[in-house]
Amino acid sequence: MKYEKLDEAAIAQRLLALPQWSLAPGGKAINRRFVFADFAEAFAFMTRSALVAERLDHHPEWSNVYRRVDVTLTTHSAEGLTDLDFNLASAMDRAAAGRD
Repeated sequence: MKYEKLDEAAIAQRLLALPQWSLAPGGKAINRRFVFADFAEAFAFMTRSALVAERLDHHPEWSNVYRRVDVTLTTHSAEGLTDLDFNLASAMDRAAAGRD
């Protein structure tokens, strides 16, 4: 399925619902740092998020160091942000809160 690249106004609107996410320099990705109590919680979050990402067929760029998980989302095929990125960001926020 092909996703349409969002324009600046749509991106700004979608970011209002995701206050902990920020627009990356260049405007083609969104970023968030998640911090957990320990490595086990960070890894559990990554596992929950990976299952959602697989269902969406949209995979994050992320890294994990101990209790921290840094995430970047973009839709490479659209060369920018699409609804898919914001859907995954919302799902990751729910996973971080234990509401997946």
